[in-house]
Amino acid sequence: MLSGFSEKDAFLIVGLMSGTSHDGVDAALVEIKDTDSSHIKVRVIRHLHMPYDKKLRDAVRQAFTGDTQHICRLNFTLGEVFSKAALKVMALAGVDPKDVDCIASHGQTICHVPPNGKGGGSTLQIGESAVIAERTGIVTVSGFRTKDMAAGGEGAPLVPLADYLLFKKSGSTRAVLNIGGIANVTIIGERPEDTIAFDTGPGNALMDEAVRIFSNGKQTFDKNGSMAKKGRLNETMLTELLSHPYYKRRPPKSTGRELFGTRMAEDIVARWSSLPPEDILSTLAHLTARTIFKSITPYKPDELIAAGGGSKNLFLMGLLRELLRGIELRNIGEYGIEAEAREAVCFAILGMRTLRCMPGNLPSATGAAREVVLGKITLPR
Repeated sequence: MLSGFSEKDAFLIVGLMSGTSHDGVDAALVEIKDTDSSHIKVRVIRHLHMPYDKKLRDAVRQAFTGDTQHICRLNFTLGEVFSKAALKVMALAGVDPKDVDCIASHGQTICHVPPNGKGGGSTLQIGESAVIAERTGIVTVSGFRTKDMAAGGEGAPLVPLADYLLFKKSGSTRAVLNIGGIANVTIIGERPEDTIAFDTGPGNALMDEAVRIFSNGKQTFDKNGSMAKKGRLNETMLTELLSHPYYKRRPPKSTGRELFGTRMAEDIVARWSSLPPEDILSTLAHLTARTIFKSITPYKPDELIAAGGGSKNLFLMGLLRELLRGIELRNIGEYGIEAEAREAVCFAILGMRTLRCMPGNLPSATGAAREVVLGKITLPR
């Protein structure tokens, strides 16, 4: 079944991504052509965002600190949800599943532990690939992060190779920023090995968790940053938050909700309870903007391409524009890829490379000892 992929030069792939914000799954049906090691043509045929209902969002949040039986059951539940998203995006596009080469599913990260001086790291993404392959009848590639970590890498970020193939511009330094629960950036070099990427710190995670606390679970995010816009920056709080040791680490580096998630947000809200909620949210937005700015300016990019759900936060993007004077800030939508679709598209590209037995990681970004073929392949029969 897999023998013909190495000879193909055009693929039809569904990329699936559920990010650290755990608000839903993004499915992108992508046509990929000219699939050599340095050039690629991508057309997004259809994208959809399938939001999770409150029950499922709460189940995912519980899994971050949940017991093994809960995570075990959720693994299969999310497999069913991802299957429905893949089938729906194909149906909306009028594409027969038999014509799709593979589904590339990142899964939902439950825990990500970067390596440290004491030993290697580990990572866990769920959303059972056997369920996806069985329900769709399509070859499914999943588990992208583990092989990079087995080779000594951080297992993240994994999108920089796709960013390089999509956005490289000779003679210009471009940076691609994704603001999900965690924010990450790719600095695109002239060659793949000159390209680096890393997590800058919190994206939406702390803001979203604070909103959940302030609203007693009735709201999950600050739409357009409207609450934060009404607040005032607290410089003392911001200075304290910026002192976190993660920001002093040099790339390659990665992080997750284990560090910048529920526990930290609850601690911030409790310790700064004398401040109005709007001031806390405003300061958290400044934290995200400031850490992104400090992370990318040493590389002097000419252009910053923003993606992810956070790129729709008007207040946050306004803060970034003020900080990034002299750097052109553009939305990824200007390049034919919806902001929420970017990571799903990138994993479609990585899935194609897995089918062709081509490396999908960049050691310059993850710190792995070598290039490796990413992912595990699940056959539909």
